[in-house]
Amino acid sequence: MSHSLKASMIIDKSYQIAPVDERIYGSFIEHLGRAVYGGIYEPDHPEADEQGFRKDVINLVKQLQVPIVRYPGGNMVSAYNWEDGVGPKEERPRRLELAWRTIENNQVGTNEFADWAKKVDAEVMMAVNLGTRGIDAARNLIEYTNHPKGTYWSELRRSHGYDQPHNIKTWCLGNEMDGPWQVGQKTAQEYGKIAKEAGKAMKLVDPTIELVACGSSNTDMPTFPEYEATTLDIAYEEVDFISLHQYYGNRTNDPANYLAKNLDMDHFIKTVTATCDYIKAKHRSKKTINLSFDEWNVWYHSNEADKQIEPWTVAPPQLEDVYNFEDALLVGSMLITFLQHADRVKMACMAQLVNVIAPIMTENSGRSWKQTIYYPYLHMSIYGRGVALKPILSSPKYDSKDFTDVPYVDSAAVFNEEEEEVSIFIVNKHLHESIDLSVDLRSFEGFQLVEHVVLEHENLKAVNTSAEESVKPHSHGISELQDGYLTTRLSKTSWNVIRLKNS
Repeated sequence: MSHSLKASMIIDKSYQIAPVDERIYGSFIEHLGRAVYGGIYEPDHPEADEQGFRKDVINLVKQLQVPIVRYPGGNMVSAYNWEDGVGPKEERPRRLELAWRTIENNQVGTNEFADWAKKVDAEVMMAVNLGTRGIDAARNLIEYTNHPKGTYWSELRRSHGYDQPHNIKTWCLGNEMDGPWQVGQKTAQEYGKIAKEAGKAMKLVDPTIELVACGSSNTDMPTFPEYEATTLDIAYEEVDFISLHQYYGNRTNDPANYLAKNLDMDHFIKTVTATCDYIKAKHRSKKTINLSFDEWNVWYHSNEADKQIEPWTVAPPQLEDVYNFEDALLVGSMLITFLQHADRVKMACMAQLVNVIAPIMTENSGRSWKQTIYYPYLHMSIYGRGVALKPILSSPKYDSKDFTDVPYVDSAAVFNEEEEEVSIFIVNKHLHESIDLSVDLRSFEGFQLVEHVVLEHENLKAVNTSAEESVKPHSHGISELQDGYLTTRLSKTSWNVIRLKNS
């Protein structure tokens, strides 16, 4: 076919969705697999710093400019005693870790993680155990982390060498509490009550914190979205966010259907938003509950390997998905979906950050490298700061097994007024054809084209390894800006970042 497909778009600085909360570029480190031990922390590694943290990993995380990292779980938090991970390391207990059936040696805990977060310029999103524990442990932990001095728990922290409080401002009230796999699973009524009371106690200790209540573990749960509605009905005044978790996979090897799965995510966000607003109306409240999409990624490659792992070992290689090029495209579309909902999605955590379903991989005592999904995350985190604009997009569409009217083109745009920059993020999902896109940018008078970065590969299944990074971006994208109109060619199955700046 000689004629290429065509699409058009209008991006106007007055079509604003909302300012982007930078916390949507957050991530997650759970005491799971090699995320902590062998990932961020490996005292015997040649690149370990004085605290045992890997400097090569710190550098890769800093490049991503991750603003906030959720910790310490995940499923793991529901049977975790935070006291095990503080104080002299030689006195810390080795515990059976029930969620992933490993041994937790507690050599990294709350204080060490807060130190690591500082090294990578990130805030901590701390989770409290509402599975086996409750109000008491939650109020003690926040007194330990946030109270300046002069009380039992704040003085205990100071005796551990931390004179100043950590001032952790974002807290998760448990994790996936409707999941039968969760230690201490709860009904919506049970969970709503404990979330309300734990949250109330925590805000009495520190009124400046924000609290995230658990929603359903995913959209396939029989409790969805009733769990959200009931939980919020009970805890509405105490909490500030509701959590969403979703992972996608391409188990049937159907790339066209797989690349459309961000439409499912879009529907999920709209459903939870509607649920929050229904409870707001029911309570006649002036407060709006926002969304924390605090687990999201592609996760399916490692499922079989994980079944073979011997239980009760320390830091086995669990959930180590090796991501391919098509996974990077879907991750790009998922990030675009967050920007399209920047008015309500205020936090998001790519799960996870190192080794465990992660953009960064390491070898124990060896190298670290960037997986394919690292790049859309990197580009969006660096250039996606400012105000999210609403592109008016006209794109050819296709039908797939689970979705109808899937636009071949996904797009989001961010205007950074301070820097006088516009960044446009685009995925072309067409498996075989490039698309010629024209963009009306007349409201950005005097802006010049800075670059057009492209992530593309002939092979959808191409992966990056410690030996070779075959999937990486280039900046030879084909774009031209003339008289306020941008014309660009989007290669088949490609992730594109087009940047403009006022000269």
